[in-house]
Amino acid sequence: MSERYATIAEQLGKWQQAHLLTFWDELAEPQRATLLDSLADSVDCAALDEAFRRAMATATSTKEDLNELLKPLARERYLSVAEATEVELEDLRQAGLEQIRQGRVGVILLAGGQGTRLGSTAPKGTYNVNLPSGKSLFQLQAERIRKLQQLAGGEGRIRWYIMTSEHTHTETLDYFRQHQYFGLPSDQVRMFRQRSVPCVDFEGRILLDEKWKVATAPDGNGGIYRALKDEGILDELEREGVLYLHAHSVDNILIKVADPVFVGYCVRKGADCGVKVIEKVQPDEAVGVVCEVKGKYQVVEYSELSSETANRRNPTDGKLTFNAGNICNHFFTSAFLRRIAETTMPLHVAKKKIPYVDVATGERLKPTAPNGIKMEKFIFDVFPLAERFVALEGRREEEFSALKNADTAGIDCPSSVRGDIYRLHRKWLIKAGATEVLDAADASFDCEISPLLSYAGEGLETAAAGQSFRCPVHLTGADEREQH
Repeated sequence: MSERYATIAEQLGKWQQAHLLTFWDELAEPQRATLLDSLADSVDCAALDEAFRRAMATATSTKEDLNELLKPLARERYLSVAEATEVELEDLRQAGLEQIRQGRVGVILLAGGQGTRLGSTAPKGTYNVNLPSGKSLFQLQAERIRKLQQLAGGEGRIRWYIMTSEHTHTETLDYFRQHQYFGLPSDQVRMFRQRSVPCVDFEGRILLDEKWKVATAPDGNGGIYRALKDEGILDELEREGVLYLHAHSVDNILIKVADPVFVGYCVRKGADCGVKVIEKVQPDEAVGVVCEVKGKYQVVEYSELSSETANRRNPTDGKLTFNAGNICNHFFTSAFLRRIAETTMPLHVAKKKIPYVDVATGERLKPTAPNGIKMEKFIFDVFPLAERFVALEGRREEEFSALKNADTAGIDCPSSVRGDIYRLHRKWLIKAGATEVLDAADASFDCEISPLLSYAGEGLETAAAGQSFRCPVHLTGADEREQH
């Protein structure tokens, strides 16, 4: 036996994980090498044992009832786009564009997930929802960055940091290379992996995915903070002069990437951490809300709200009192990210059905009931560490449409996000002076405007003023027209 094998075997035995080597004698040499690499790279027995105990203690302890402690966000830390004047919004927009012009703004894209619920094992960002253009989520977001840089003018570039996972990194990188980074310079796009952690059963025993491979899962979107440090991104931000980061998930098809209004608002407020929210209008909507608890700001999950708290309404306007819906849309200063990089994050336990190899029989099983746990960190768990926290409320119909499910679900699915794009872009045309936008003869209403033509509805007057449109409508940018 090699010295490496002996060292790993000793550690596994010490921490009651020796079962991971059960099939060693029947493995071929390449499989043995894969297993040892897997154990060396992803299994720190001491750290895993501590994390498992901490996670289970949190999961089994009686949670503090927050309902009597909750306060809505203070008005001085909160701005609703719907309630702001056009002059105020334009002022913030120009403030944000100035930061972009100076090269001080970057974007962190959370893109570690696969489109499993969409029936795909590919990275979710590659998914094509069948818009007329055939553009994927990645392409739409890349083109919004290009257009925003054009609007800002100057030499500033929006650096794009894309967090992948072990399951999506190679395929994501290949996808961007295949598409020439969608018109962005390759050195403007930086991909980095979030960490993976072993999946364990309910006693903390690590599961095998194959006889030669440990079952692992990404450590949740809260793994971003450690990954930024470990992958050298924090040092890159400092070298490149990037002061402000917009972080968001890949699956929001309406995301205003590096939204200058959001950036401008957070910078004007001197915020080190900010969140963009949408108004929660239904008490039972499955979305967490941003609240103040004991003088700190945090996301309270919808399952933690009592019926009374969830249904509470303001006497003045009738809106839900706790209505700041969290949509994974965040602002951070690079200084804040560096300050909290070493913070021990809370661990959340997700009970899952995890395929595994039965060490007694050697058979790979797909359980029909939860058989283990994945330990995850949440990106919003750093909110209480902010020294100056603010929130901007956007309009749902302009800012948020999540792609999570197959069309059979009827919600948060390809057909629903397409419809949200079409409705928003029809609205843009009417605002730009179109006399009408009519449905097609078959009642379809396909209406798509390329991000290379308009980032958020601006600049459409030449194409739209006084015009009557009938769907399908597909307006493209000059670059796209030249290619055809």
